[in-house]
Amino acid sequence: MDLFLTYLKVFITGGIICTIGQVIIDKTKLTPARILVLFVVLGVVLTGLDIYKPIVDFGGSGATVPISGFGYALANGVKEEIDKNGLLGIFTGGITATSAGITAAIVFGYLGALISKSNIKK
Repeated sequence: MDLFLTYLKVFITGGIICTIGQVIIDKTKLTPARILVLFVVLGVVLTGLDIYKPIVDFGGSGATVPISGFGYALANGVKEEIDKNGLLGIFTGGITATSAGITAAIVFGYLGALISKSNIKK
């Protein structure tokens, strides 16, 4: 039963984040790229205001897997590096904390490009 509740919380949290994104798509004229940036920035801002951490504590990967979780990881990396290295952490913390995800995106994007057949849009 405990595992079921964990999955339910993850599903609800991720679903709410995705629903917010869908409402933004449906009700505004924002491009997908701008919505992506909005979610990353919201993740950073909410982490800076200590609002996103309780959401992560409740929803786990339902809050960290969506793109707002990338902003959360960036902000946490900066906080940790500032504590370790001072102001230099502002420049190194975000990249250090998210380097595995960035690398995976590049590698799998490249592999996807090799496997798929590209077409030029006309």
